[in-house]
Amino acid sequence: MQKDEPDLWFSFIRAHRLLIREVERRLTESQLPVYAWYDVLWGIESGDDGTRRMHELADALAIERYNLTRLVDRLEKDGLVTRARSIDDGRAAFVTITAAGKTLRKKMWGVYKQVVDDLFLSQFEPASAKRFSKALDRASSAARALDA
Repeated sequence: MQKDEPDLWFSFIRAHRLLIREVERRLTESQLPVYAWYDVLWGIESGDDGTRRMHELADALAIERYNLTRLVDRLEKDGLVTRARSIDDGRAAFVTITAAGKTLRKKMWGVYKQVVDDLFLSQFEPASAKRFSKALDRASSAARALDA
């Protein structure tokens, strides 16, 4: 790469890290849990009837299962989710968001959304946002295809 050429990958990673750092800072300032909790709660809530299989949730969030298990343990302990074994397959576990989990996720989203709107989305014209989103989706699909 030439020195005067933009480094899209580095710019993307740096922006992501700095934006998540700001989300974390604002969540802490608002006395709310860490960003990872939001991610997991939304991943569960966005499933059918607010429920997902643990392996499906790990895949949806692109997170290692052992890290997800620890997060779900903590969320369950705090009454934000419940877990149950499948009746058909005792190895399969389902996780469901509780009313308290939905309430917390919505509070967290208010803080998170403000950062996204102010510092990220405001940087794009609608047409460029659409192109960038599609390009990121294609990159995600290419990476998932390699993982299959």
